[in-house]
Amino acid sequence: MAPIVNASEAVERGLLSGASCAFGVFDGVHLGHRFLIDQAIETARKSGGAAVALTFDVDPDELFHADRLKKLMGNERRLRALAETGADYVVVLTFTEDFAAQAPAEFLEATFGGCVPYALHVGADFRFGARAAGTVADLEAWASAGGTRICAHELKGADGRPIRATRIRLLLAEGRCEDAAALLGHPYVFDGEVRKGRGEGADMGFRTANLELPAMLQTLGEGVYAAWATVDGARYRAAMSVGAAPTFEAATATCEVNILDFLGDIYGDSIEVEPVRFLRPMIRFSSVDELIATVKGNIAWVRENLVRDSFDDADERKS
Repeated sequence: MAPIVNASEAVERGLLSGASCAFGVFDGVHLGHRFLIDQAIETARKSGGAAVALTFDVDPDELFHADRLKKLMGNERRLRALAETGADYVVVLTFTEDFAAQAPAEFLEATFGGCVPYALHVGADFRFGARAAGTVADLEAWASAGGTRICAHELKGADGRPIRATRIRLLLAEGRCEDAAALLGHPYVFDGEVRKGRGEGADMGFRTANLELPAMLQTLGEGVYAAWATVDGARYRAAMSVGAAPTFEAATATCEVNILDFLGDIYGDSIEVEPVRFLRPMIRFSSVDELIATVKGNIAWVRENLVRDSFDDADERKS
């Protein structure tokens, strides 16, 4: 795993001098991002410099559009995922309003601090500086003075369409987990802290883990899903509902996970959830008996159709 280094320390140590950098926010660390980083690694191996994933400590939109922002990953998970890409270093810029307010030339000076990278790999639509005024053309003009190679890439999938975090978020909002995972290049996973829920599930014989998620990570569309849940490193089948249960008048939007064959007390713990398949929309049932029968059917589908794989923990059924 690559070390995660603050940008000021990286500049002091000269880590960016002669390095091949892939620069971006990298929400989701999807296949397009992996391509950029792989290109930086390839350039670095040829030049003899370091391969660097250059990013921000927070998504810039968190400062300006937090009320409507949806993300694929929290910042800690995103940085950890970048550290596992094969880059030599993950260099992290501290993003503040003052940093964002800099003109493009000032932005680049603050970012590189006089260090001259060997190459800089970015998406073709890369923008930077105050009001996102800086373009790839501005980047090339800056690079020409120091000899940095600017490599702007079209990040497209096999279907010829751009791979963007926005596109993946829209797929998840529609419950299309498989299609989202295909563009991510890895499963969509989120984690949340288990809180006390309304209690109806336990009353009906279905114990559920009620997850508390920040609003910006509530990307998945409402509905019932087949999922995997990871608790203390062990992987379990799960049936998960996202959104308000319309059968109960007092219900508010939530994420509830019924973890099959698990009986432990995990209140206050954080668990990881990987939604795999959309099963049905959230619907209002005419009776509690109808609801119970439907939930039992969802659980049966999960038990019969989610196939154990190499990620499963040998002691999956511990309690």
